[in-house]
Amino acid sequence: MALAPELATSTDPNPLESDAPQVDAPGLNYFVFALFFIFGGITSLNDVIIPKLKELFTLSYFEASLVQFWFFIAYAVVGIPGARLVKKLGYMRGAVAGLVTMLVGCLLFIPASQTAVFGMFLFAYFILATGVVLVQIVANPLISLLGPARTTHSRLTFAQAFNSLGTTIFPFFGSILILGSLATVTAAELSGAELAAYRTAESQAIVNGYLGLAAALAVVAGVVWLFRNRLKGEKHEHTSLAEGLALLKRPRFGYGAACIFLYVGAEVAIGSFIVNYLMQAEVLNLPEQSAGKLISLYWGGALVGRFIGSGLLRMVSPGLLLATVAAGAITLIAISANSTGVVAGYSLLAVGLMNAIMFPTIFSLACEKLGPRAADGSGIINVAIAGGAVVPVLYGALADQTSLAFALVLPALCYAVIAGFGIFARRPA
Repeated sequence: MALAPELATSTDPNPLESDAPQVDAPGLNYFVFALFFIFGGITSLNDVIIPKLKELFTLSYFEASLVQFWFFIAYAVVGIPGARLVKKLGYMRGAVAGLVTMLVGCLLFIPASQTAVFGMFLFAYFILATGVVLVQIVANPLISLLGPARTTHSRLTFAQAFNSLGTTIFPFFGSILILGSLATVTAAELSGAELAAYRTAESQAIVNGYLGLAAALAVVAGVVWLFRNRLKGEKHEHTSLAEGLALLKRPRFGYGAACIFLYVGAEVAIGSFIVNYLMQAEVLNLPEQSAGKLISLYWGGALVGRFIGSGLLRMVSPGLLLATVAAGAITLIAISANSTGVVAGYSLLAVGLMNAIMFPTIFSLACEKLGPRAADGSGIINVAIAGGAVVPVLYGALADQTSLAFALVLPALCYAVIAGFGIFARRPA
């Protein structure tokens, strides 16, 4: 299971920890910020790839959402055994294992392109996501350990800003490299050997992008390996799966874990189809590449919001702030679904700003006062990230039967549950 320190909210009058750092590793926080940047950027590239694969393989919205399903289901499959591996190897070696696995996932796009089989792309995404899960298992609890418990909310939110920096930069350049086509035909107009050749040629842009990432990951993994003994004072408790699952019986934790599932699902569902949404004639009527570049505004809103939220969480009740931004997300979705043109497009993009503080705040509110059970709690929440596999698939299926605009009711319902949790957890545990 994922590892986490004891957590206390900024509203807790009796923090569990003193102001002393929990581990002695000066400067290690910069390394953790880099990890947040890497796995955030790679995850957000899915939003660029989905419309490309949808065209290449003439997929329905439901079928296209399988990219996110196979990516995020890795959290459910790998989360607990991956955390046990990190406990065995330690944080730094665990990070290297994750980075190398991500590298292998990037290289698998080569045979996926050469075979022009959609299932091979999905397998490559699952392996890539396995590495991302390992890196995230290291990053979330490690940034919490590198400082006093009383500022955990703020510190996690600040670290998440680097995640958002990656999610802002990667889609913009990914859209330039991957979206758009030099061909004068589409996959729907071809068949047989011509179709296979078209898919191989057009997917080469995807391969080139991930080969560049593989080279960068190899360098980062090598640097991390050189500093594998840097972390001092690292300790891990052995716990059973049953002990972790038992925490779900606690209303505050169980509710929080469900909200992580719904939050990740809502955020990923909107991001997955926002290119197709903006391309619609009644919204912005943009070509694929231009719409893809605007994904950076969606994730960029989260970047700006996390820097702002890092300061606000030192002054405002985390629960009430969470409820406020969840209500803001619902309002923006309602505006987008019931309007057209610029208003419809940019109000949906603005939901990214509302998402900014949700993950770290739900995480720390749910795990508050778990004490020595906090590591177990972090593990269960890490598995709950698999909501990114389930909600987008449901969104895609609903969009196939109705429309992309009508299907927005699904993420709106997710945010409504999150708003309720913010009110429920507004007081210290």
